[in-house]
Amino acid sequence: MALTNNKNSFGKAEQPLILSAPNNAKEVLLHTCCAPCSSAIIECLLYNGIRPTVFYYNPNIYPEEEYQIRKQECIRFTKSLKLSFVDADHDYTLWRSQMCGLENEPERSDRCLKCFQMRLSETARYASENGFSVFTTTLASSRWKSLEQINRAGNEAASHYDITFWGQNWRIGGLSERRAAIIKEYDFYNQQYCGCEFSKRRLEKKDSK
Repeated sequence: MALTNNKNSFGKAEQPLILSAPNNAKEVLLHTCCAPCSSAIIECLLYNGIRPTVFYYNPNIYPEEEYQIRKQECIRFTKSLKLSFVDADHDYTLWRSQMCGLENEPERSDRCLKCFQMRLSETARYASENGFSVFTTTLASSRWKSLEQINRAGNEAASHYDITFWGQNWRIGGLSERRAAIIKEYDFYNQQYCGCEFSKRRLEKKDSK
């Protein structure tokens, strides 16, 4: 595979994104929503000498079969790079209860913000309790998501645990193009909706037209 942490190579990217984590951290907790979204981000982190621990906390994903497929793809990818994978709890009932009253809201609405707050708060808690000073999220790589909402949720979560949220825009620096290439290289399952039942319904409604 082309993925590497060797600074002499960066897969097929000619000009890899050069960056550093807040406080020059060399280890970060990476909240990961799926293997496709995390692929180029992890490669970029390794290239820059930053080792991520993958934190998989996505109680929004529906149905259970979809959740398991996405999780197993993340595990496959993480193991191929010999990185640590944290399998957090999938409590869809809890997530669904938190979204009560927001079922009919569109994408990028208060429902999405509340979802981000729930997931990143748990990420921040784990980071604080396990020696990480910085955390970030692959949610910021998705064209379906609001960066403003993600950063708001991340910074709020960080403030409760006295750690740092790294609000990096993971869509820039050629990472979107690199992501597409890695998806093909690994033959990843590449979902067509964000994960929750509401986005799934919209996709099905669109496809039925």
